[in-house]
Amino acid sequence: MNQLDVPALQRRLAAFAAARDWQPYHTPKNLAAALSVEASELLEIFQWLTPEQSDRVMTDPDQAHRVTDEVADVLAYLLQLCEVLGIDALAALSAKIDRNELRFPVPKPPKTPNNSPMDTESHSSE
Repeated sequence: MNQLDVPALQRRLAAFAAARDWQPYHTPKNLAAALSVEASELLEIFQWLTPEQSDRVMTDPDQAHRVTDEVADVLAYLLQLCEVLGIDALAALSAKIDRNELRFPVPKPPKTPNNSPMDTESHSSE
């Protein structure tokens, strides 16, 4: 399997659009709208599923195909939007994770009375 990278996928998407003269339509507004529509189509697959059913969605070949296609559509529009706006998607994601790690630190374990470990030994009667 070929190793694909984000810039290679963006070039491929740009070439696809250019071959069809779609660039005039690939404005930030239109790409953001298309991204929203595709994300909604992905959501539609899960709309009425229970949490348990949604956990198993990829076990049904037809559903798995639909989910995979919609994920690809969402990613394609997101990458095209990033290309048009000059955003490095992976750098943006990395920076966002860094900020979230600062905003949402790992919770500290709860302290027990006297800051000692909880007593888990069983006591027997004498």
